[in-house]
Amino acid sequence: MKKTWWKEAVVYQIYPRSFFDTNGDGLGDLNGIRAKLDYLQELGIDMIWLCPVYKSPNVDNGYDVSDYQAIMDEMGTMDDFDRLLEDIHSRGMKIMMDLVLNHTSDQHPWFLESKSSKDSPKRDWYVWRDHPTNWESIFGGPAWTYDPKTRQYYFHLFSKSQVDLNWENPELRRAIYDMILWWLDKGIDGFRVDAINHLKKEYTDMPNPEGLNYVPAWEKMTNVQGIQELLAELRRETFDRYDVVTVGEANSVRAHEISEWISEEEGKFNMIFHLEAHEEAWDEESAGVDVDDLRIVLDRWQRSAQGIAWNSLYLENHDRPRTVSTWGNDREHWRESATALGCMYFFMQGTPFIYQGQEIGMTNAPFDDINMYRDIETKNMYRYNRQKGVPHKDLMKTIKKISRDHARTPMQWNFGANAGFTGGKPWIPLNPNFNWLNVKAQQQDPQSVLSFYKKMLKLRKDHEALVYGSTHLTFLECPYVYAYTRDYGEARYLIISHLDDDTCSWWNPVDGELLLSNYDSYVDGKLQPYEARVYLLN
Repeated sequence: MKKTWWKEAVVYQIYPRSFFDTNGDGLGDLNGIRAKLDYLQELGIDMIWLCPVYKSPNVDNGYDVSDYQAIMDEMGTMDDFDRLLEDIHSRGMKIMMDLVLNHTSDQHPWFLESKSSKDSPKRDWYVWRDHPTNWESIFGGPAWTYDPKTRQYYFHLFSKSQVDLNWENPELRRAIYDMILWWLDKGIDGFRVDAINHLKKEYTDMPNPEGLNYVPAWEKMTNVQGIQELLAELRRETFDRYDVVTVGEANSVRAHEISEWISEEEGKFNMIFHLEAHEEAWDEESAGVDVDDLRIVLDRWQRSAQGIAWNSLYLENHDRPRTVSTWGNDREHWRESATALGCMYFFMQGTPFIYQGQEIGMTNAPFDDINMYRDIETKNMYRYNRQKGVPHKDLMKTIKKISRDHARTPMQWNFGANAGFTGGKPWIPLNPNFNWLNVKAQQQDPQSVLSFYKKMLKLRKDHEALVYGSTHLTFLECPYVYAYTRDYGEARYLIISHLDDDTCSWWNPVDGELLLSNYDSYVDGKLQPYEARVYLLN
């Protein structure tokens, strides 16, 4: 297994519009990120991942790109980006851009030209049909929209404003590659590639025995045969020419498919983000985490990657609700569960990703009104289900648990107005708990969530075994304990996270040196609620 800078890095994901606003318009911006680089450096971050800042009408908050080589007006200018890039590199840090390749905005010049005429040279850069398939969009409703001017339907996997590119067209692929090379020449250090397992589709109808208006067609739009050839060309024509890191969002990929996606021999990316843990470990009855299922899934990925590939490690991102609210206890044991969950994932083999606000234990927002939400997926889900007769109360119960907007409320910096995020009106309401849960409140508290994250980052940097060591699941008598060892040469470490509200009988290792704990004292023979420990075993 080769040693590389990106395996040793810790990555911090920024959702720019919710991070820090410097001009009072209620939206975070590039200069806001520059203003907080000292904070990120003090935390111990090596690399920043920026969600899209390209020019966009913002139907899906930047994931609908109208110009890949320009900066969104709300975020600043290309000069602002260049200064940000320079400041990041001057601190010895790196930057990863979000790359949206499955679709563009319907306002992109490519699509405006494509829809102008059936004879347009760019007509085949997108997917047009006389007769649509019966597919349902991921965001709800039909996956095809009729264009009255040219009397054909265009395809959109997500919203009708996010039009799918036709990756079968070599001219389109060449234009994409040239755009990627332009950014790499500018000096960025990597890409997170959005929805990458959807580039190839099989445009045929789905069976519809229930007579639905539109049918989910996951298997015809995900990992379709032939996608690996497209991805191999993408890597060969772009990423392979630079010393950069790539992470593909491939939410349906399973551990047994790891080789063709991310192995060092034939992989198309360095890492992927998968959703299997979030899908399989969700306990519907308790609306929390099933620790047994979580162990099974994450251990399967650890074992599958060992010696041939490298995992991405994450709890949260811009598409997931806050983990302390879904997998932990954000009431009685907020601090303990936020840190125990962090310890659980952070020390496995792989590159850890931290999502903004995770390092201070930000929680889901208590928004009861659908008008407090901004996410297009959330609003579409509400509208379509209300049309089907689902009661408002039932829908809001679900939305309060799983909406993507829980990850998108503004970063909580201090006790001041709008949590110090903006001097204007925030684009989305703040979580009202900022009056006690914020960066300022935690910076000088040695027992805070923020202090614990700083200790985790330093521990990983100081102990090479916690980067490159092999991972071995360890079963203790407590059913809610996630425990594993990291082994590297003669060094062995034990990581323990107790993911439950009750205490658990357990004895400290006789020959172990305690390196990290989220409690300032321990109880002999017991693990306390959401207690986490890291030991060096002698």
